[in-house]
Amino acid sequence: MASSELPLVHGADSELDRLLTALENFLILLGFSQHTFLRASLSWLAFFLFAVALPLFSIEFSRCSACTGIEIETFEVEILVSLAVVAAVCLLCVSRNLRKYGIPKALFVVRCHGHMTQFREQYIQRIRVFYRLLASWFGVCFLLKAAREVVRLMYLHPGSWWLSVIVFLACLISWSYTTLIFLTGCALFNLVANLQIIHFENYGKVLERDLDVSVYIEEHMNLTLDLSKISHRFRIFLLLEFLIVSASQFMALLQTTENQSIINFVNGGDFAVLSIVQLVGIVLCLSAAAKISHRAQSLGAIASRWHALVTCNSNDVSGSGILENDGNAPPCSLNENYSESDLESSDYMPLPTSVQQTSCMSSYHRRQAFVTYVQSNTGGFTIFGWTVDRMLINTIFFIELSLVFFILGKTITVTVR
Repeated sequence: MASSELPLVHGADSELDRLLTALENFLILLGFSQHTFLRASLSWLAFFLFAVALPLFSIEFSRCSACTGIEIETFEVEILVSLAVVAAVCLLCVSRNLRKYGIPKALFVVRCHGHMTQFREQYIQRIRVFYRLLASWFGVCFLLKAAREVVRLMYLHPGSWWLSVIVFLACLISWSYTTLIFLTGCALFNLVANLQIIHFENYGKVLERDLDVSVYIEEHMNLTLDLSKISHRFRIFLLLEFLIVSASQFMALLQTTENQSIINFVNGGDFAVLSIVQLVGIVLCLSAAAKISHRAQSLGAIASRWHALVTCNSNDVSGSGILENDGNAPPCSLNENYSESDLESSDYMPLPTSVQQTSCMSSYHRRQAFVTYVQSNTGGFTIFGWTVDRMLINTIFFIELSLVFFILGKTITVTVR
């Protein structure tokens, strides 16, 4: 039996190693791996060429002197700056984490504590979801960008078609590189959070085992420690991305509402594409942070339910429901139907001795202390003390909505005759 399972385990491990190697090569290709000075120099040189120089070349050679009513050059420059800045933050923060910890430790996919062996199938599934998520959103945004550039090419070609085609290809290549850098950084944080959520979801199964309370506390301490490491490594990244995206969106709203020219798909379509890309990235980050915070905060309820089930289903003969043994009886459902004879029969049960009662009380208090500890250390993904959960996201949403209405009130006027 064991010999037949060995090839399956070895195959799953080799599949996980293959996916991790492919992910590392993919990040190296995009310039996130900067372990040496040469790699770092090449990475930032490529970023300068594709994210700054090539878009400036496209803007310079796509000018149309007779298209002042259709083309707005300030829009192009602002879009270039917004996308380049968020991509530079992604490249800087993610490459720093990868250079310092490496791929397995950065993803918290390590062989210690037996986690890689226990969760290898779920690790494989989440890494594949990372590729599908990145490919789907990048594909949708690329189609929108390509459609906008085709329409722009039809209306605003500088004269020679070969130059227009070169500008078209240069624009798509630079946009694809910068957008892929940004979305990869956001999707990688989403992957880190989803991999950690696997451990939080498994904590309820750990409580089902007949173990000592100290083991449960140690496992919870490991979970909170990993979560604090994730918060420490990605807090600057998430904070800067959110501030830059918010500033970019408000600037785009201000530019489009203040401008006196006609805004159409040719001159304002890039603003829509930029907004979609930035919102997709920030939603991936905030949703992952809120999800992992929700899982961490739900451990208190899981521990309380476990404590209640163990206490109510104990073999204790006293009315307090305290265990005779170490206090880790397997939990069962609370929805049991007790007949009247069962309830009456409890009156005739003998009372425990003082030694048994002392042992039971000690076991009960250990479980109660464990529940109090978990409820007092809910945690979550934090940014300098602020827990990123659903309440914080709702607060941010209404603050952003208030600022949007403020800008609209300053730029849009309605005259009543």
